[in-house]
Amino acid sequence: MSLLNEYIQKEQQLKQLQEDLQRLEGDQRLKSELEFKAKLEALMNEFGKRPADVIALLDPTNDQRGTKASGSNNASRRKRRLKTYKNPNTGEIIETRGGNHKGLRSWKDEYGNETVESWLESMED
Repeated sequence: MSLLNEYIQKEQQLKQLQEDLQRLEGDQRLKSELEFKAKLEALMNEFGKRPADVIALLDPTNDQRGTKASGSNNASRRKRRLKTYKNPNTGEIIETRGGNHKGLRSWKDEYGNETVESWLESMED
């Protein structure tokens, strides 16, 4: 597509979006919702509340943390331990929560799995 054609197409899209925006600005429902939002934000600021506080107050059964993991069985999966390895040859330190760390993998390829596991300095939750 030529640059001129692209420009004309974008210009038409802009014109259409502007028409849509003008139509929405004239809609009384939008004005009412914007007014409600502004008043709600002012009220939240007055009392020092966050949106999550308001949601918890209005719907105590709604658990915000559970919404991310809903539909998957990983909700009860706990975080892996942080393992710290120190290469005695170079003094380099690697911290990882999994065995697929690029540097750790290269050490295991070079020195062997058992040797690298012997370099484990600490494990933290």
